[in-house]
Amino acid sequence: MASIKKRPDGRWRARYRDDAGKEHAKHFDRKVDAQRWLDEVTAALVTGAYADPRAGRVTFDAWWHQWASRQVWEDTTSRSMDLTRRSVTFGDVPLRSLRPSHLEGWVKAMTSKGLAPTTIASRMNGVRSAFKAAIRDRLIVVDPSVGITLPRQRRREAAMTIPTPEQVGAILEASDPYRRPLVYLSAFAGLRLGEVAAVKATDVDFLRRRLHVARQVQRQKGGGLVQRAPKYGSERDVYLPDSIVQMLAQHLEEFGIPLGGWLVMAGNSSGPLPPTTAHAWWTSITSTAGVQGIRHHDLRHFFASGLIAAGCDVVTVQRALGHSSATVTLNTYSHLWPTAEDRTRVATAHLVESAVPSRPSDEGRVL
Repeated sequence: MASIKKRPDGRWRARYRDDAGKEHAKHFDRKVDAQRWLDEVTAALVTGAYADPRAGRVTFDAWWHQWASRQVWEDTTSRSMDLTRRSVTFGDVPLRSLRPSHLEGWVKAMTSKGLAPTTIASRMNGVRSAFKAAIRDRLIVVDPSVGITLPRQRRREAAMTIPTPEQVGAILEASDPYRRPLVYLSAFAGLRLGEVAAVKATDVDFLRRRLHVARQVQRQKGGGLVQRAPKYGSERDVYLPDSIVQMLAQHLEEFGIPLGGWLVMAGNSSGPLPPTTAHAWWTSITSTAGVQGIRHHDLRHFFASGLIAAGCDVVTVQRALGHSSATVTLNTYSHLWPTAEDRTRVATAHLVESAVPSRPSDEGRVL
């Protein structure tokens, strides 16, 4: 419902009611301006692009707290998003007053502090999630972060470090038998650090030669450890070669099954291996091996690259790594798969071998 009425002072009062029944009014010197404003509001209501002008007065910080309190986040995500909120430079600015320049200033501030481009992109994604929620609730109409230029990230193939077989061999040689499963399950089964820490002896099916990745260990907010399902719903079975199955069997035979059933333990604790302890183990092992610049997560890349080199397809690699979709696998490792040019050369070489008979060597032939 909308109307225009002339007031005693000669000005024109335009008013309308929104979907919630709230009345909004504005005054104009000319009737044509009042009509134009009503037309714009009506069009926004009809197309769903309407936002309550009063609702947009809430500051970004106040809206973030309202929105975040409704989200179902794991502790690691919650901590990451809290860092994002505390890093913004426009927390006290009302949502309706936010402009792209506010976002550009924030990105510039993070860049000046030396934050990595991936970190800046991750924080921008968090802020954009809050803006999208504000648009859905009709607090604002436009996302002010659209079109913001972020620092250029390195290409995945340039940023990714894949250990060589020699480096992995040196790491295995440097690790004592008690810690060796930490390396084996990462380099030859692709487990993440938290997943390795959460493996129980009962997760290994020695008869069928497979490992069921059922959980991960994380530090929770406020301290202590918590067991959760693997990230992104990546509970999965990893199929093991005989050599890994035998290694795990020998490990259990030598060290037994500790209280709690954990495969990799730290001391006499009955709980799972804390990720911080696992990381300390990794640092010590790589230092002893004399291998520099190799992260524990790089063993996961080593595993993936080995599967791809052996001719495994995208879906096989996706399932082995526990990625949420084949798209994630391709986005991460597409540069490792053979290109069309590579496949053409190999296929042509096979054609040549099948069609052209081999000839005795011309070496020593008298001309």
